[in-house]
Amino acid sequence: MSSPDLALLAEALRERLIVIADHRHRERDTAGHLQCLIDVSGRIDTLIAGLPASELDPQFRHYLERRSYDKALAWIEAAGT
Repeated sequence: MSSPDLALLAEALRERLIVIADHRHRERDTAGHLQCLIDVSGRIDTLIAGLPASELDPQFRHYLERRSYDKALAWIEAAGT
């Protein structure tokens, strides 16, 4: 597994956190906010699907499978990506 793959995933996971935290956008445009969340979630799913499952750390794979994205991001950051 290459660092660029994890870097792209980390970027998408951070973007997801930003979207979730954007309460003003959610209050102003609920449908638009939901669409942003759907879009970033789709990108995360695509990036995860592209990771070589056989090379993933078991704990990291567990986070991804359970959609524990905060923990997955912390794992990536601890790995130095």
